[in-house]
Amino acid sequence: MDNVFQFLFQFLGQFFGSIWNGFVTMLGAFNIPEYISIITRYTTTLGGVAWVIAIIAIVLLVAVLGFIVFLIVVSLKKSIRNRRARKDAGSLVKEVQALNREVMRLNLEKDKILSMKVSQIGLNPNEISELTGEEIEALNKGQGEEDEDTGGIRFLKLTKLDEIWADYQPPVYDNEITLPEFCDRFRLFACSRLGLFYDITMIRRFVAAFASTRLIVLQGISGTGKTSLAYAFGKYVSNPSVITPVQPSWRDRSELFGYFNEFTKKYNETELLRAMYEARFNENVYLVILDEMNIARVEYYFAEMLSILEMPRRDEWIVDLVPSQWKNDPKLLQNGKFTLPPNMWYCGTINNDDSTFAVTDKVYDRAMPINIDNKGVAFEAPDTPPVVINYHHFEAILNKAKAENPVSQDVLNKLALVDDYIIAHFRVAFGNRIMKQIKDYVPAYVGTGGTEVDGLDYILARKVLRKFEALNLSYIRDEIDGLIAYMDELFGEENMNECKDYLRMLKKLV
Repeated sequence: MDNVFQFLFQFLGQFFGSIWNGFVTMLGAFNIPEYISIITRYTTTLGGVAWVIAIIAIVLLVAVLGFIVFLIVVSLKKSIRNRRARKDAGSLVKEVQALNREVMRLNLEKDKILSMKVSQIGLNPNEISELTGEEIEALNKGQGEEDEDTGGIRFLKLTKLDEIWADYQPPVYDNEITLPEFCDRFRLFACSRLGLFYDITMIRRFVAAFASTRLIVLQGISGTGKTSLAYAFGKYVSNPSVITPVQPSWRDRSELFGYFNEFTKKYNETELLRAMYEARFNENVYLVILDEMNIARVEYYFAEMLSILEMPRRDEWIVDLVPSQWKNDPKLLQNGKFTLPPNMWYCGTINNDDSTFAVTDKVYDRAMPINIDNKGVAFEAPDTPPVVINYHHFEAILNKAKAENPVSQDVLNKLALVDDYIIAHFRVAFGNRIMKQIKDYVPAYVGTGGTEVDGLDYILARKVLRKFEALNLSYIRDEIDGLIAYMDELFGEENMNECKDYLRMLKKLV
């Protein structure tokens, strides 16, 4: 046994002794007194160049020793910093774990509350299942019937209108006014009562547009009175226009008609829907202003309206608001469907600048665009009161104008020649929809006091030649002069100025 101890003592002593000797040797490198003794010993024998070499050696040695000390200090700091980081990371992990446990506890409490209150707050089974991860369809079974039986009202504004208009008595309408008189008095009313100045030609174009489409687009630079014109019209017919400012976030029909909130079991009614419902109770002329309508994409939020208003029969102008009927729903809703009022027109204002979206052909083809590019010139007008007119008479005088002033065969023949020329030289054509609008707009414009050629000139420029903007103008530049000359040959140099001015403007853009 003694031999074993001696073996271990010598074997392990050799290992640890070598380590100790190495450590002592390393500390010997920092033995400053020994270095001083060596320098003192050779002070008398060194001189000249030898001292220079000795000094360099001393400096190098000091630098090496300093570098070793620097490395040791840096290593110690890094070790301490890593230790603190590991400690901090461990603390954060513990905090995260504690927060996760708290979140799980709160979720469990929320799930319990939702399960108990589902019949009161109105969530459907699918939404509750998504929130809680539980199958609770049984809790929500028959919920719609409970809300309906307990007197729940989901259309608050529309139901209130049922009460307001229950005892409505219509006013005495002025059903003797003629279309030219209607336009002249509108201009004088805007001047005398509102301080707005419009040329009679602009008034005629605007009023004639009501005969050709349900959507009128007022476009031009800012500040020329686009919104004011539509606003003044509402004041003039004794029924203020409904102004609906379009927002950049509009993307679908819910911005116009609202939507049913499954959470509250209430229908979010827009001001436009309220006005539409109100219009069904009376025979007044209604005008809705979609202000800055191209600040969002018109073909997104107004797509359904464009399709509905194309229907030839007005009893087909139906909008689905909710999938089913409740007992307390407004009386003009049938099985959740609402029929649009026949006495309402829609007017959008457009600014063509970098902050807005371009309006597509789908919208332009179904609308009647009216350009307002100049500010009105002030004039004196006698005090002119508004008119009280119902939509039946308003449509009657427009239809009378269309019946009495049909587009002449001579103008139709010339229009066909222009159409052929445009197809041959520009590869642009227009369909039956625009042709129908021409046959509606031009007679109505004549009925307001304008001329047939001027009416054709305006609608041709705004509905057909406008399509040239989608072409490569550099390729059609030389053809524009030919089209202007052809129009001069057909209609005379003194006519079709709107078309010719528009073509010259396109040429300048090249």
